[in-house]
Amino acid sequence: MINAWHRFIDNVPLRRFVVLAFLIGLLYLMRAMLSTILLTFIFTYIVVKWIRLLQHWIPKLPTLLIVLVTYAVLIAAVYFAVTKYLPLLINEIIKMVNSVLKFYQSQDGSWLLKQINHYISQSTITTQLKHGINLAFSTLTSVTQMAITFLMSFILSFFYVIELKQMYSFSKLFLTSDMFSWLFEDIYFFGNKFVNTFGVVLEAQFFIALCNTALTTICLLFMHMPQILALALMVFILSLVPVAGVIISLIPLSMVGYSVGGIRDVIYIIIMVIAIHALESYVLNPKFMSSRTELPIFYTFVVLLVSEKLFGTWGLIVGVPIFTFLLDIMGVKSIGSKKAVKKQSE
Repeated sequence: MINAWHRFIDNVPLRRFVVLAFLIGLLYLMRAMLSTILLTFIFTYIVVKWIRLLQHWIPKLPTLLIVLVTYAVLIAAVYFAVTKYLPLLINEIIKMVNSVLKFYQSQDGSWLLKQINHYISQSTITTQLKHGINLAFSTLTSVTQMAITFLMSFILSFFYVIELKQMYSFSKLFLTSDMFSWLFEDIYFFGNKFVNTFGVVLEAQFFIALCNTALTTICLLFMHMPQILALALMVFILSLVPVAGVIISLIPLSMVGYSVGGIRDVIYIIIMVIAIHALESYVLNPKFMSSRTELPIFYTFVVLLVSEKLFGTWGLIVGVPIFTFLLDIMGVKSIGSKKAVKKQSE
């Protein structure tokens, strides 16, 4: 029994396969917390990269000072957005609702209601109304859960980064364990590879967000929209969410457009968002992802389609990293193997 245990530990490929299966099973059991885990990882990764970048420019800059200033700026930005732009958004919603009510109270609106009642039965209207109320309630619940997840991830990332050196020092102690050092070495092996692949995808999504923001801002300038800088900032933040972010931005942009130019500008904005969404889905996502991950565009596009079907919106974020991670683990293609591939092709 002891000999079999030692043979298992010495068999690195089999051992790592078992550890990987264990990690996948553990994540499956913790699937209710996956959003918190991924958001915490994203916040932590971005802030750590930011710290390394600043310390590369200014080597003597203290890590604690960078962390405190960075999170203070983020909190101030969120507070500014909630206190200044959220009331404006609520006012736009109220204006839109009042405009719709005035339309239905007008002669044209009364005629439209009569035509609707002529073709739709009362039971159908009641069913749709109940469905709409349930949808609104579930949406409100989802938004609340998302806000709590965002807040918890933000706090966890702060506590991780604020003690960055202590976290590294303490985490290394697991590698010196007498009985399970091999387990933590394998976890570190997989974690290091996944961080590298995930970082590549984050960089690609950042460039995609810049392209989306630039195109949207140009269109909004031609439409003479107010608060261009604020709208551009909102579009950039939402564009960091792959594919879905562009669609989410349609709601506030449509409200602002309706207040400025009425239904005509809303139609223009819908056409603009559809065009940019198509550009991101069929051009930017495959192109940027393939260039950053050194994968062919066809493979990247297929991975995005399959992962979106399997995991929803999160699949668009973790699909390519997982695929690249698996290729690296199986020895098909190592991370950063561009030179090796070039030599083989020659």
